[in-house]
Amino acid sequence: MQEFRKHRIEKRSLIEHRGVELRKSDRNRQTLALDEVNGFRIRPGYYEIYGATVMPDGVNFTVYSNGATAITLLLYHRGEKKPYAAIPYPESYRIGKVFSMIVFGLNIENLEYCYSLDGPWDPDRGLLFDKSHALLDPYAKAVSGQRIWGQNANQNGAYHARVVRSNFEWNAMQQLRIPMSDSIIYEMHVRGFTKDLSSGVRFPGTFEGVIEKIAYLKHLGVTAVELMPIFEFDETRDKREVNGRTLLDYWGYNTVSFFAPNTSYASTGEYNHEGVELKTLIKELKESGIEVILDVVFNHTAEGNENGPFISFKGFDNNIYYMLTPDGKYYNFSGCGNTLNCNHPIVQEMIVRCLRYWVEEYRVDGFRFDLASILGRNEDGSPMMRPPLIQRLAYDPILRDAKLIAEAWDAGGMYQVGSFPAWKRWAEWNGKYRDDIRAYLKGEYWAAPDAVKRITGSMDLYGGEYVGYNSSINFLTCHDGFTLYDLYSYNNKHNEANGWNNTDGNNDNRSWNCGAEGETADPAINALRFRMMRNAITVLMCSRGTPMLLAGDEFGNTQFGNNNAYCQDNQISWLDWTLMEKNHEYYDFYRNMIQFRRKHPAIRKELLEAKCGLPFVSANVEDPANQNITGDSKVICILYAGYCREKGHDDIVYLAINVYWEDVPIKLPVLTGGGYWSMVVNTGAEDGKYFYNRPQPLTQEKWLLHSRSVSVFIASYGNGYNQ
Repeated sequence: MQEFRKHRIEKRSLIEHRGVELRKSDRNRQTLALDEVNGFRIRPGYYEIYGATVMPDGVNFTVYSNGATAITLLLYHRGEKKPYAAIPYPESYRIGKVFSMIVFGLNIENLEYCYSLDGPWDPDRGLLFDKSHALLDPYAKAVSGQRIWGQNANQNGAYHARVVRSNFEWNAMQQLRIPMSDSIIYEMHVRGFTKDLSSGVRFPGTFEGVIEKIAYLKHLGVTAVELMPIFEFDETRDKREVNGRTLLDYWGYNTVSFFAPNTSYASTGEYNHEGVELKTLIKELKESGIEVILDVVFNHTAEGNENGPFISFKGFDNNIYYMLTPDGKYYNFSGCGNTLNCNHPIVQEMIVRCLRYWVEEYRVDGFRFDLASILGRNEDGSPMMRPPLIQRLAYDPILRDAKLIAEAWDAGGMYQVGSFPAWKRWAEWNGKYRDDIRAYLKGEYWAAPDAVKRITGSMDLYGGEYVGYNSSINFLTCHDGFTLYDLYSYNNKHNEANGWNNTDGNNDNRSWNCGAEGETADPAINALRFRMMRNAITVLMCSRGTPMLLAGDEFGNTQFGNNNAYCQDNQISWLDWTLMEKNHEYYDFYRNMIQFRRKHPAIRKELLEAKCGLPFVSANVEDPANQNITGDSKVICILYAGYCREKGHDDIVYLAINVYWEDVPIKLPVLTGGGYWSMVVNTGAEDGKYFYNRPQPLTQEKWLLHSRSVSVFIASYGNGYNQ
């Protein structure tokens, strides 16, 4: 019986093998009998592979439209504005609402394509089909026409897609899976990071320019870079002149194509090189132990409102891709003219496929979702209790190891910090951390109770379905607002260069100029500013939750008081690397604080119970015996403790903060088991020794905490140090 079964299995395998060979043979014979349309040989394609995909001897073109009555594929030679061929999809090439065909004999090196869709024109119902529009494939993997930064070859709104091959060699590289508790995120703008000549790179303002700075990022100690939008966008959107300066859509938050990298970020003119260059950047970052997180914008697109261009979605299914009012107008919860209809099943599918593509094809490690509260709105704009898209992303198997970070608010007034539907999966930009700690550090000591909550992990916000403090992305600065230097150099925003009479940008900055507005030659004011900056990075690095840093803050970069530099493609936004040398002592302190955090797991997470009996985390005022923190408290102190197996002893860190304008004496907690306190940080030091790489033992358990200063102490043991 066993031999009989073996024989049957072998026979079935042989039949299946021969069947495959017969089908291949049939397919080869059928190539002579394919359909022919306008001189091109075609056949039905693969309906589940959206976009343009290279096949043996041909290209598979698959698109979807619910409302179109006919779709025509338009083919262009590279750089040409008029198509050399138009191939309508035969009716028999449609299954459901999906159109698919393989076109044979195409030279993809000299090919661009887009689509023409016919259907009803009824704006009151949101139907905007017009076959005169040449529309970009919603699943385009590369886009032509904006290879040179600041120059748009698509003034009429017609973007062409390009066909790309997937042949980059990743070997066995996967996502790094660095835990949130161990992560330190560095937000950067690809162009602004190296565009200034002071960066010293060969290819400033490009993906290659960032590659040249990887050694710097590794030395700084960050574990992830969060790239501001790198999907294809049109920086010439709303291009204008203000006081002789050209203003562009520099930040890139108006997406043209969700699947394509921004062409003008490539360093060379090689065809489709931006994909290879970006993949190389990601690969080399990961080889250096640095994750890549993409800032993605699924809340709106570059098509704008009724007056905006027809690029893609308006012409494919306007009433599906966008939230529309009953009379066909655009809801505007994004503040940019339109709102993507994220929870419609078709739009959900596109977003999921997009994120999967970036994980599979580009190996990215996570995503930060701009104005993520929009992802939780229904088709009529109302908030949803259990948004299907957010839940789907939380449980998607391909995205399971990817970090998902929400900017948990939108321009329509929905603010969800601490209430964003997380499914124990999503993290959040903690806007309350930014606001509360900014206010506290600038001298509002009466905010002490809120400051303690934020520093110790914002557990008042991140309980329930959240993963505790791992849900909190702590930050004081980001692209949207003041830099850290400007936070202590300006009382008010100075956005006059944007051309809106200083009416744009946030008015609630919780900043302090330390005695003079803007640049000053007063040494006392400048010294105070850098003390405030040291206070800020020390508190951020000693807070539970994942810290996020703004590129350039580590050496005191300034935007000259502009807190909304979205349009400034110039020295306002570009990092000035000469400040590295000018402020090298501050850079060293900043870097040392990053290293300090990485050395002390008690700050980042709960360890085993401390042998000395101290709690995992506690807070008190000047006297450790007094844990009653009120609006009258001048000083707050945070204690982290736990037993660390790797160190073989307790890891104990004591953070003391005095935002008051007078010195305050404090007591240090009593240590048992032979431990003693050593000082690591003293931002108020008069001798300029703000950080001790070799901690300084204290001879007493008292300390004079200088005005507007922060000190950090660690428990030391025996002849060594708890470093």
